[in-house]
Amino acid sequence: MPPKVKITKEDIIKTAVELVRANGEEAINARAIAAALGCSTQPVFSNFATMDELQEAVIVASYDRYFDFLKAEAESGKYPQYKSFGMAYIRFAKEEQELFKLLFMRDRKGQELTATPDFEASIELIMKANGITREKARLMHLEMWTCVHGIGTMLATSFLSLEWELISDMLSDVYQGIRARHLSEVK
Repeated sequence: MPPKVKITKEDIIKTAVELVRANGEEAINARAIAAALGCSTQPVFSNFATMDELQEAVIVASYDRYFDFLKAEAESGKYPQYKSFGMAYIRFAKEEQELFKLLFMRDRKGQELTATPDFEASIELIMKANGITREKARLMHLEMWTCVHGIGTMLATSFLSLEWELISDMLSDVYQGIRARHLSEVK
C-alpha cells in the first residue's frame, strides 16, 4: 500500500491563497481547498482549529505577496522610494485584484488597525525629505494614501483603466500639492 500523502499547513495556505486569487475571498472554504488539494477536508481541520484561523493565515500570506511588490518596485529604482510604495500598492491592486480586495477592501469593524512596515517607512521618508514632525508627516501620508488607495480601488474593481505614466504623474501632482500646503503651514 502506498504511503499517504501528507498535506501540510503551508500546502493548505498556498492553495487557499490561489483560490482567493482566482475567485475572491468567498472561495475560502474547506471543501474547495480539499478539492483543489485532491483530499478530504480532514487535513484542513487538523491543521486549523477554525476557518477564522485559516483566514488569518491567508491574510498573512497575502501581505507577504504585497510586500514582495513593494520590494520589487523599490529595487527597480524607477521611482523615488516613497513614490515606489504608492506605485507598488497600485500595481498590486491591478495585478492581484482579489488579494488587494482581501487586504485593503474588507470590512474591518471591530478590528484594531495596525500600521504596516511600509506605512511607518513612508512617514520616516516624508519626515526626512521635508524636515517636518512625525505628526505632520503622518497627516501628509494619510492624505496621499487616500489618493493611492482610490486609484488602486478603481483598478482592482475594473472601474477604470489608467496608463502607468498617467498614474505616476497623478501621484507626483497630488504629492506636490499636499507637500506645498503642509510646508507653507510650517513657515
